[in-house]
Amino acid sequence: MKNNWSPSSWRKKNALHMPQYLDEKHLNKTLEKISKFPPLVFAGEARLLKEKLSDVSKGKAFMLQGGDCAESFADFHPDNIRDTFKVILQMAVVLTFGASCPIVKVGRIAGQFAKPRSSATETINNIELESYKGDIINGIDFNEKDRNPDPNRLVQAYNQSASTLNLLRAFSQGGFANLSKIHQWNLNFVKDENATKFREISNRIDECLSFMEACGINGNSVRQLNETDFFTSHEALLLQYEEALTRIDSTSGKWYDVSAHMLWVGDRTRQLDGAHIEFLKGIENPIGIKVGPSTKTDELLKILDVLNPNNESGKITLICRMGHEKVGSMLPNIVNTVHKSGKNVVWTCDPMHGNTIKSNTGYKTRPLKDIISEIHQFFQIHRSEGTYPGGVHLEMTGQDVTECMGGLQEITDEDLQNRYHTYCDPRLNASQSLELAFLLSDFLKEEKLLSKQSSNL
Repeated sequence: MKNNWSPSSWRKKNALHMPQYLDEKHLNKTLEKISKFPPLVFAGEARLLKEKLSDVSKGKAFMLQGGDCAESFADFHPDNIRDTFKVILQMAVVLTFGASCPIVKVGRIAGQFAKPRSSATETINNIELESYKGDIINGIDFNEKDRNPDPNRLVQAYNQSASTLNLLRAFSQGGFANLSKIHQWNLNFVKDENATKFREISNRIDECLSFMEACGINGNSVRQLNETDFFTSHEALLLQYEEALTRIDSTSGKWYDVSAHMLWVGDRTRQLDGAHIEFLKGIENPIGIKVGPSTKTDELLKILDVLNPNNESGKITLICRMGHEKVGSMLPNIVNTVHKSGKNVVWTCDPMHGNTIKSNTGYKTRPLKDIISEIHQFFQIHRSEGTYPGGVHLEMTGQDVTECMGGLQEITDEDLQNRYHTYCDPRLNASQSLELAFLLSDFLKEEKLLSKQSSNL
């Protein structure tokens, strides 16, 4: 399958949702420069993620994937990175404690810059310009200079990703993630019922740690108490950039995309004979595949054969994004077909993209009740099909934004204008994310209980 593959073989295929650069010479010089930059992640880290996702596929762990819809250059700040990391840690603790289940933490971060758009151009006041396609490609301001794709942005995206990864490694391995410091993970603006419930969990964890300390077990002797594994992911959309960061691993002799531990292909670029599938089939990283209402099961099975010809466990994650009104009628057949085919996959739920609406006040938003509904149905469908609901994929932030309606904060249509900061899609704020974690914990706990009862029959 891979005999004729190279990092550039995608160029012979039809590449959708790719920008047209005006200065090809400048682009090529920039890509050549990036191809000599150090890797952002290491092949061994990607292999570790694959091992952990293999556990998820077997029902032994749960995947929590979350972060910004699209990272920006303007909002790049260590506090924003810290707060997103912090809320993911909080969610993971809630899930681990409540469901007694290891959590595989994967951020949409350190590379999630490019965004596919429904239209290549945008027209305002009879002026037609390129659509905003993410900061790695062009700028959001509506003028010709900003909207023209700029190769210099590729270097800026790399540098920001490198800085972000450096900080994430420090947070995850330098003591910030130490469970004994769980009380320091507070987000000041989260003061509702979620905060109270999290403090209760923190106090119980403190009691457990004190007992373990008395038994001679602490962060110095047990790594898992002092640090955590944290992985990165993004959509492999801008293939020129991904190609420049694809390298042969010196230990295995295999190709890895060292821009992130995990890459995914979107619903709009999932064509079997397209450039994006061609690129992804040659790399060893774990791969995500968005599964939406347009998914045809026969084509999906063929894509799985192309991307995972050896049917390796942990290689493929199917990220289901149907919307709460369609998931009940569309997902069961897909799950059933894939399951009967014997394909090894991780099943995760993206409850965000299929539940986007335009509010009465004109804001693009997502009602939390619809998000919860899709997740709940996702769990029910897998229970009915005898498969394991392995994770969630969320657009979220650690900031106190008002972009998604509902939740304990009771964010209304009129509240959206208060702190609506997203460049693209609406995100869950920290309070809503934590609220969702408690609900997920209950779903997982029930799932584990039913699975145990079934195995005892």
